[in-house]
Amino acid sequence: MKTKAVRLYGKEDLRLEEFELSPLKQDEIRIKIIADSVCMSTYKTAKQGAAHMRVPNDVADNPVIIGHEFCAQIVEVGEKWKDKYSVGEKVIIPPVLDYLGGVDTIGYSFKEIGGVSTYSTVYSHIIENGYLMKIDSDAYFSASLIEPASCVLRGYKASYHHDENQNHVMGIKKGGSVAILAGCGPMGLEAIDIALHGDVKPSTIVVTDLDKVRLARAKSIFRPDVALKDGINLIFTDESDPESLRAYTNGKGFDDVFVYAPVSKVVELADKILGFDGCLNFFAGPTDKNFSANFNFYDVHYARHHVAGTSGSTPEDVRDIIRLIGERRINPAVMITHIGGIDSTINTTLNLPTIPGGKKLIYTHIDLPLTAIDDFGYLGSIDPRFAILGDIVANNNGLWCAEAEAYLLENF
Repeated sequence: MKTKAVRLYGKEDLRLEEFELSPLKQDEIRIKIIADSVCMSTYKTAKQGAAHMRVPNDVADNPVIIGHEFCAQIVEVGEKWKDKYSVGEKVIIPPVLDYLGGVDTIGYSFKEIGGVSTYSTVYSHIIENGYLMKIDSDAYFSASLIEPASCVLRGYKASYHHDENQNHVMGIKKGGSVAILAGCGPMGLEAIDIALHGDVKPSTIVVTDLDKVRLARAKSIFRPDVALKDGINLIFTDESDPESLRAYTNGKGFDDVFVYAPVSKVVELADKILGFDGCLNFFAGPTDKNFSANFNFYDVHYARHHVAGTSGSTPEDVRDIIRLIGERRINPAVMITHIGGIDSTINTTLNLPTIPGGKKLIYTHIDLPLTAIDDFGYLGSIDPRFAILGDIVANNNGLWCAEAEAYLLENF
């Protein structure tokens, strides 16, 4: 079977190519990738090439398929798995796992499986470890966003505090105060969603961002008046003065602070607004191995300040996100601002930090320039299909949805 895929050959060397997949083995499964969301981690991988810890040193001669936030459909099942999997089932695979006891990871390390491909082969060790997960979803895009949402959830679970015996208690503080700094990007939006609708709810959530357009969009999606009905004081602000932010907690400081941008000043701001026994979670991953920031170690000793950091998620996190989506408590569509076809992947990936908005969603079986959802109305005067898409999302509070996806796949 032939596949079309975007493959990494080295630093900033991405190529869209068609090639033949190896014959399917009796202990493998073939999948048809439908949707893949572009992750900032993939941008970092493309910028580093073989220097990235998860990319093989011989990538120039044996290129790997990029993309790890995908949802697919099973199209062929090897004999070994025919009693557990069936053709037509929707599946996802958590990517950041050491399948072979090392660092090999989907989207970074493998030649015949990756999110930006039309067809991929699921290797036996992936299936045997239980990582090929069936999904009951009315849309492919929402399933492809399970992975980034689960990474956000992992951040909440990794924060910690102390009980009366000074033992660690994992997770954000129930009924406490949360600050989400630089929090109106795609991952920050999902952080707001999970804080509002997850299993452990704070009483106060303060979201900061210097981009007033992103701030306004976030506020239109997550309305403070609605949050207040659930007993949560939700505040959006562009303030960056520590005392002004601490004022939202009556000067006590925040129990949990999340940093969603790898910027030293943001980390230092987070340190200054922590309350007693507060936890700073450095969520944003830097590309600079020497990235650092000033931190008040007096408060580490006397105010019990502490730091956590997370990268990726666990299968348990994935299952929890599947449950939250299934219960319609969270909606990962809040992250999506652009859609595109497989032909738009390379330009999107290499320029990701400079493209405004949130998540960029790639549909691998169509060709379409990267297109902002906000531009559907304008494009509708040129192409009536965009006018229809515009009407669909307008009726869904401006968010991408299952109906819009179905129309796109049928008409593009």
